Amino acid sequence: MRGIFLRWLILTFAIIVTSYLLDGIYVSNFLSAFFAAAILGILNAFFRPILFILTLPINVLSLGLFTFVINAIMLMMASGAISGFKVHGFWSAVFGSLLISLVSWILTSFINERGTVHYIDLKKVGRNRWE
Repeated sequence: MRGIFLRWLILTFAIIVTSYLLDGIYVSNFLSAFFAAAILGILNAFFRPILFILTLPINVLSLGLFTFVINAIMLMMASGAISGFKVHGFWSAVFGSLLISLVSWILTSFINERGTVHYIDLKKVGRNRWE
């Protein structure tokens, strides 16, 4: 349960960072970003797999680039559900979903299955070996 909440906070942080970096995405306060992350998580859990299967031929032909369009649609749907979270335009949604995915992926990579932060401490053993 702690892992889900931590990932939810990471997604909230990613939405806030994206709103500062892109002009087309607006977040009024932390609570709006928090609820936008919740709605985005619910939409990604229920509707994204259905959209991905329906658009599989287009996704295969575009070598997976149509996935960005699916992510943009999910972001625009979340924008319609939360009043303090606005996405202005399709391209803002595409670039915003790319930034949100990137920031969220980088920060989530530090979280293990139990929901705690972990890191790998490597020590050099020999000339070309790390352990």
